[in-house]
Amino acid sequence: MKTPSHAIINLAILGKPQLPQFNLIIAIGGILPDLPIFLFYFWAKYIARLPEAKIWSESYYEPFVQNLVALFHSIPLAVIGWLIAYYFGRQNLQILFLSMILHSLGDLPVHNDDAHRHFFPFSNYRFISPISYWDRNHYGSIVSLVEMLLVMLSTYRVFDFVNSFVGKILLILVNCFYLIGSVSFYVRSLIYSS
Repeated sequence: MKTPSHAIINLAILGKPQLPQFNLIIAIGGILPDLPIFLFYFWAKYIARLPEAKIWSESYYEPFVQNLVALFHSIPLAVIGWLIAYYFGRQNLQILFLSMILHSLGDLPVHNDDAHRHFFPFSNYRFISPISYWDRNHYGSIVSLVEMLLVMLSTYRVFDFVNSFVGKILLILVNCFYLIGSVSFYVRSLIYSS
């Protein structure tokens, strides 16, 4: 799934109108597992100045990068983090780890050849899903449409209990971005299939 989708869908699942103070923590937990990927991309593109094709075909698959990505997408480590936070009564951290777990559970069924090691460091197993959130060869156009619809439904659910003006603007912008992206994707698909 796309990173903003995790934040919005996690808000719809974990957020509560009577507890808006947790919204930011839920959104951060929805985004946090992808942080190493963004940092890696920034380094590869703007510091190392690698070509786009090399970034995603070679550099991304280097052991250090893969281990860092696996660490942040690890369901067992997030569960351990949640248990420690629960033991010490740290509700903010419990919610953060729950949101991270939801992120990984959302990624699990929609990654094909780019699957994460969700059980790291206890296992290097990668669930190679038959579907992908981006790859047309693995139903990416259908999955991205379903993802966009889930984001829109989730936005409808959470819009009233997101109290910050910035939060509401971000929700609207993400939905507009997805809508414009989907329309242009389908228009291009129609043009190229003709």
